[in-house]
Amino acid sequence: LKKTVSEDVNVTFEDQQKINKFARNTNRMSELKDEIEAKKKSFQNLEDASDDLMMCEDDALLIPYQIGDVFISHSQEETQEMLEAAKEALQDEIKALEGRVSSIQGVLGDLKVQLYAKFGNNINLEADES
Repeated sequence: LKKTVSEDVNVTFEDQQKINKFARNTNRMSELKDEIEAKKKSFQNLEDASDDLMMCEDDALLIPYQIGDVFISHSQEETQEMLEAAKEALQDEIKALEGRVSSIQGVLGDLKVQLYAKFGNNINLEADES
């Protein structure tokens, strides 16, 4: 006959604050990762457009380029330059977002150490990968 021993660990206000901070940061990191994926898809679309533009044989052809809600026609060279600028801007945005994710991962790592040290197996801080 085995007895299951359950440790009663007192959850202090400070502990609850750490748990809440962990949850907020986990949610924020998930949002940032979704934003990164969306920007990577946009970047790939710009790459594809740039590749298609290089295959265009008529240099005199004006290329429609969407700015906001309107399309403005530009030369092939101007359009290529605009695509490159847009790709650079997206790369910078992706790097900034990845930096924020990395920073949040550091915070989460510190909180995990503190919370697991106090609560051990009584707390689960691992994300469901389903």
